[in-house]
Amino acid sequence: MTERRTLQTEQISGHPGPVPGMGMQRNLEVCKLIDATTCIGCKACEVACVEWNDLPFQPTTFDNTYQTMPETNWNYWNLIKFREHQREDGTLMWLMRKDQCMHCADPGCLAACPADGAIVKYANGIVDFHQENCIGCEFCVSGCPFNIPKFNPATKKVYKCTLCSDRVGQGLEPACIKACPTGCLHFGTKEDMKMLAETRAKQLRDVSGFKDAGVYDPESIGGTHVIYVLHDAKNPELYSGLPKDPSIPFAYKAWKSIFKPLGLIGATLGFVGVVFHYVFEGPKREQPEVPPPKPEPPAGRKEL
Repeated sequence: MTERRTLQTEQISGHPGPVPGMGMQRNLEVCKLIDATTCIGCKACEVACVEWNDLPFQPTTFDNTYQTMPETNWNYWNLIKFREHQREDGTLMWLMRKDQCMHCADPGCLAACPADGAIVKYANGIVDFHQENCIGCEFCVSGCPFNIPKFNPATKKVYKCTLCSDRVGQGLEPACIKACPTGCLHFGTKEDMKMLAETRAKQLRDVSGFKDAGVYDPESIGGTHVIYVLHDAKNPELYSGLPKDPSIPFAYKAWKSIFKPLGLIGATLGFVGVVFHYVFEGPKREQPEVPPPKPEPPAGRKEL
């Protein structure tokens, strides 16, 4: 069972009013740094994720690549994606990326979710799913710009990476980072990880000849709490479809920011109108009974 008592909740899906206890704790934003330039594709992080979260066995699928399977699943939250890329000089290189939840600062899954408490965003940046509150509508799946949440047809619930909120809540690093043998993965405060990532990107540009090396932390969704160092930050799509400018679908933004408040205002005005009608007009009075119609005389006879 995930231990969440030490984490301060910042946002709750489908929850009206303020978040209970907000502002009572001091929380630093945490961040996972993935240096795609030092990943060797060993998949130790995949195994650590499955073991720590006690996920059921998932048969692998061979599709002529080194990937464990084509994409993440409800019981496989972390996947190393492989892509063979031909550079301008004709040489080949592997572009490997650790695919998982990005824990967005402005999470599309939370914006789309109508279930109270199914998705929570903690003050340290972790976006967590509480399956006991999930109603299985799958709105979070369509609201995520990274195609991360996955639906389990057996339980009718949605699952994804929690950034090991149970471990982080106890002052530990996520299990995948603990298992990484090359230093590809780092964990700390968002400020420290951004500084470390920028330093590494500068080294790649100045020393290793990757003139477009940089840090992937898209501002279109307010930044993320999982960031990448890429050989070519100007073309993140090369890394198995990492979106350049991810965004939340407008329909969900409009629902939460426009239509839902208007609906609440309309309901409030309707209630006020009922109260005023009761005060000024009084309760509905009983209407006098209408006498039944007089029966028609039979045809051919005159009424005396």
